[in-house]
Amino acid sequence: MPYPIPGRRVTSVVRGIAAIALLILVVAAAGAVIQRWPLDPDTSISADLEGNPDRGAYLARMSGCIGCHTTTEDGAAALAGGPPLETPFGTFYAPNITPDERHGIGLWTLVDFDRALRHGASPDGEPYYPAFPYAFYAKLNDQDVADLWAALWTVPPVAEPSSAHRLSWPFNQRAGIKLWRALYFEADPFVPDPSESDLWNRGRFIVTGPAHCGACHTPRNLFGARDHEQHFLGAHDLPGGHNSPSIRSSDLQSAGWTDRDIAFALRTGLTPDGDTLGGSMGEVIRDSTSWLSDSDLEAIASYLLHDNTGPVE
Repeated sequence: MPYPIPGRRVTSVVRGIAAIALLILVVAAAGAVIQRWPLDPDTSISADLEGNPDRGAYLARMSGCIGCHTTTEDGAAALAGGPPLETPFGTFYAPNITPDERHGIGLWTLVDFDRALRHGASPDGEPYYPAFPYAFYAKLNDQDVADLWAALWTVPPVAEPSSAHRLSWPFNQRAGIKLWRALYFEADPFVPDPSESDLWNRGRFIVTGPAHCGACHTPRNLFGARDHEQHFLGAHDLPGGHNSPSIRSSDLQSAGWTDRDIAFALRTGLTPDGDTLGGSMGEVIRDSTSWLSDSDLEAIASYLLHDNTGPVE
């Protein structure tokens, strides 16, 4: 039986250490490049565009701003920071978006707000985690953004610091979101389908835009991006351990839903068989859809029940 040759063993160890060191250097270099990779979203909005705060307040309800950015604790101030959002990547907290200059967005401009809302970038160029559904808000137009901005300035400022996200490595490395954005994020504006009715197009805008229904009703891949091949087919392992059903038109029709049923359920939380929509959907109804106009609920129902399986939004 031959004995190992010490010199060869040492050489092998040295090569292994060198390979690991080289890998570390490559990873560090790549990290440095990503860190310096600038985010320069094309914000076309005019800094002088005047918003309508009443319309903005309605859009804030439609967009889920109240529910996400306000805790359910007794006496909690509106929009001063949201409850924990538990995901496979860690726990996220929606920040304080009151006009407080230190802890909120009181030093922002309309252009800063637009960069955040439709492009997912902070005023200093840092990317936001996609737990903030900016991919859906990209379908808002300039006037929508200005209206939301005007509405936020009617809210009393709250000097309450935002809770820090609790994420494990590597998800706590915010610069890595730039790679995610390069793979999965496109700031696509809403374009009506001329072959469909105004009512259906209004519903499509709400569902695929500000209401961001696909955020919960579409499965996600290992990187947290929506699986477009299963658009609206429902999802498992949602925050809080909830599941969501399919909202494909064919599945809703097979289950016997009608336009009136959907509008009534989104207003009251009651299903056609007398059951209630609870969990995270109950919160959506409480904080968002129950505040919408009858015409908008009718529009949502029109889109959901009548061919919503076209091009992925």
